[in-house]
Amino acid sequence: MEQTRRLPPLRLLAVFEAVQRCKGVQRAAQELNVSQPAVSQAMKQLEDHVGLPLFDRRTRPATLTAGGQILQRAVSEGFDRIAAAIDELRSLQAEDEASLTVACTVGTATYWLMPSLTGFHEIHGDIAVSVRTTSHSIPRVLPGVDLAIRYGLPEWGDGIARQLFRERVVPVCAPGLWQRLQTTGFDLAKAPLLHVDAEISDWMEWPEYLRRTAQPPPARSGIRFTNYVQATQAAVSGLGVMLGWRSNVASLLRNGELVELPLPAIEPQEAFYLIEPGRRSANAAPRALLVEWLLRAGAELETP
Repeated sequence: MEQTRRLPPLRLLAVFEAVQRCKGVQRAAQELNVSQPAVSQAMKQLEDHVGLPLFDRRTRPATLTAGGQILQRAVSEGFDRIAAAIDELRSLQAEDEASLTVACTVGTATYWLMPSLTGFHEIHGDIAVSVRTTSHSIPRVLPGVDLAIRYGLPEWGDGIARQLFRERVVPVCAPGLWQRLQTTGFDLAKAPLLHVDAEISDWMEWPEYLRRTAQPPPARSGIRFTNYVQATQAAVSGLGVMLGWRSNVASLLRNGELVELPLPAIEPQEAFYLIEPGRRSANAAPRALLVEWLLRAGAELETP
């Protein structure tokens, strides 16, 4: 009971988590469907509860203090564990069928994983696969998670890492926008750019791409999005040029919704990996089938 009294109200922690995940009070307020002053007030109440400042408000936007960073890590991990526990409870309702959970980011789930699972379900209809998307840049293999898909270098040490595929990054846009950009002589520096507040910490963004390909800095600020799915939809709608990652835009390029621009492509050192926890699992046999399927799908993505 004493420990419970020391904890801040869950409502305040939920708002704090949303502010960090959305990278600002304005976007957090939109997600939570409350006013910005209400979010700011909740953060002040949380600071009062813990007894120290969590934000350095001398910067714009405000950044986390050392104490704020400690709390952010704890809250993020705590919410992930709660989600894992709920998934595990739900799996108990399906004892008559095998059930697997795969953790990954929203972009990976939308543009690569779910399309890759179509054929798997047709062949293995008795194996239920649950996709858990996470805001964490490195999806964790928490209890209840059978597999995780991560981007980076295989230095995590919390499971068996198998390479799914290497990435290829190149600017893309809608065909209609490409035609308009060519009418005045194409210049990337003058084109509207679409930016993503990266879901993945190692994700290449425009500043790095421009530097590595010796392109001039943009003359326009462009539009920013909180995840890759939003940016991709904006690119398909002709709102700007985005950095296209092979795993996310391959199908859109094939069906003509996006086109590659005649600019250098970069193949990052990092890759996508399938992480299988080392712990024993009652789902070892169905998990092995899914692992084999996803590794084959990853290899096919790299095939010209």
